[in-house]
Amino acid sequence: MLAVFLPMPGPAVAQRAGADPVVMTDGFLAAHPDVRWRAEGARAYERKDYPGALERFKRAAYHADKPSQAIIADMYWQGTGVAQDRAMAYVWMDIAAERLYPDFLAQREFYWARLDDTQRKDAVARGQAVFAEYGDDAAKPRLEEMLRRGARTMTGSRVGFIGNLDIIPYTGPLAGTGMTIRGDQYYDRKYWQPQHYWRMQDAVWQVPRKGRVDVGDVQPLKAGEGE
Repeated sequence: MLAVFLPMPGPAVAQRAGADPVVMTDGFLAAHPDVRWRAEGARAYERKDYPGALERFKRAAYHADKPSQAIIADMYWQGTGVAQDRAMAYVWMDIAAERLYPDFLAQREFYWARLDDTQRKDAVARGQAVFAEYGDDAAKPRLEEMLRRGARTMTGSRVGFIGNLDIIPYTGPLAGTGMTIRGDQYYDRKYWQPQHYWRMQDAVWQVPRKGRVDVGDVQPLKAGEGE
């Protein structure tokens, strides 16, 4: 399995997704369910709570999270936390590859080449309903509404200037560190304005992972590995 698909601990998940771990307070995660539920899924996976991990990854996938969709595909392919179903694995990887991110496209083709004719027909027949619920046409608007709702809580002027507001992370990955986060960093438009958020995602995932072209069983990474 390509390392890009593996469940990673919360900060590493955010970093690969384009979100700076510094901004990942509970308030940030509440407005970014894609990142939140992928991180929750990674933690469940590391605990070997595979059914719980799958449920959490599906919540992230419901909010247009392509790496979570790819992880779900692998779980169906391997039969991890769910009955093995390689036709459904292809369906999920096809959705993950919807934006033409190279790693996901490569894995989709790997799956397709290993399905027999019956499985391919099954994937095509069953895929329509999954696409209707989890494809970008349905899922992106859900996340965009969450981003807009979170943005409406901003402190600052009507033109978006936040100034030197300090946010103290009482919760989230930096809780108890004594660190503060500048308002202009926390409220950077790339995290809150949908068009910039999708652009950031594209910039991260359009670049293939270097040095990882082999395919094998899924293994959870420790923080800092594979970055």
